Amino acid sequence: MATRKRKVRKLRGSRTHGWGTSGQHRAGGMLGGHGNAGLLRGKKSAVIRYGIQVKKKRLLPKLEDKRRSVTSIGQLGDLLARRDCAHAVSEHEGKKRIDLQALGFTKLLGSGKIEVPILVKVDSFSKSAAGKIEAAGGRVEKTTV
Repeated sequence: MATRKRKVRKLRGSRTHGWGTSGQHRAGGMLGGHGNAGLLRGKKSAVIRYGIQVKKKRLLPKLEDKRRSVTSIGQLGDLLARRDCAHAVSEHEGKKRIDLQALGFTKLLGSGKIEVPILVKVDSFSKSAAGKIEAAGGRVEKTTV
């Protein structure tokens, strides 16, 4: 066939060459992509209509999942005095007893000073924290799960 009669020659200057503006002769052009592609953009109406659950992928992990809730010995005095922490504080053997697990703390660290003998109930603790509490006349109890 002569070059001058080919479709390519006839469509010179045409941007789409007869395949339309959306798909450009590729599969899934007007669909917004194959499968679950485009659920957050072009297929949003299908998400709403059919109740599809779509989660965005994160580039970075959530910090809340990995972060442990820790407190230190220096903050125990403040926790004993606060009114909103009163449900976790009780008297036992003439000493104050604080349940750090009930307050949402998972670990006790040893920074700070303590003068008052207290009983502490917590999931995990450092060696220095246990040493300082026992030196003040208190005791650290590990919670059993």
